Amino acid sequence: MGPSGAGKTTLLQLITRQLVPDRGHIIIDGTDIGTLNQKELYALRRRFGMLFQHGALLTDLNVFENVAFPLREHTRLSNRLIRHVVLTKLHAVGLRGAADMMPRELSGGMARRVALARAMVMDPDILIYDEPFVGLDPISMGVIVRLVRRMNESLGITSIVVSHDVKEINEVADCSYLISNGKVAASGSPEELRKQSSKLVRQFMHGMADGPVAFHYPAPDYEEQLLGRDGK
Repeated sequence: MGPSGAGKTTLLQLITRQLVPDRGHIIIDGTDIGTLNQKELYALRRRFGMLFQHGALLTDLNVFENVAFPLREHTRLSNRLIRHVVLTKLHAVGLRGAADMMPRELSGGMARRVALARAMVMDPDILIYDEPFVGLDPISMGVIVRLVRRMNESLGITSIVVSHDVKEINEVADCSYLISNGKVAASGSPEELRKQSSKLVRQFMHGMADGPVAFHYPAPDYEEQLLGRDGK
């Protein structure tokens, strides 16, 4: 978690090695991913599922084919098995009936749920969510929160979630990290973060307007800018 511009999405890009760190190491399951060649990197990435911030559905493919895309690219499953897997994942997000729809026909919340089904379709070891709750109505949000938690518990998936939604993160997270200015400002269970005395943590967890993170972008004196330097 953290304010906008704190570096949350950049961190995800580093974890998936879309970006290479200037210094330090990123270790995944004992492997420094900075040392991998292209073939090894692609093999590691097949263990990831990724829910992109804006869904990133392929606009020329219908819902079914969007979800099926990773299976067609990375497996040799028969069409019958692909159909079974895709419909199972779509059912999990409540959109089995939308299999033949095109992305342009979907609401923002529906598109996000299709993207989640696609992220799950390879049964990844690590599932990465970049702002998964944006654009969802309260019903869809509740379903997705429960789905994230249930997948973690039943399948043993490791989930990495970037979000501004404190309430929803508190319901799914075992450990939360609050990032500010490119650094970890605080970490712990949701309950531990709520008890933090840090002004930054309290401001973010409670949505307070006043605190270390300024709401207003730096600007000249308000009255002076409105009225002019001579006050007229």
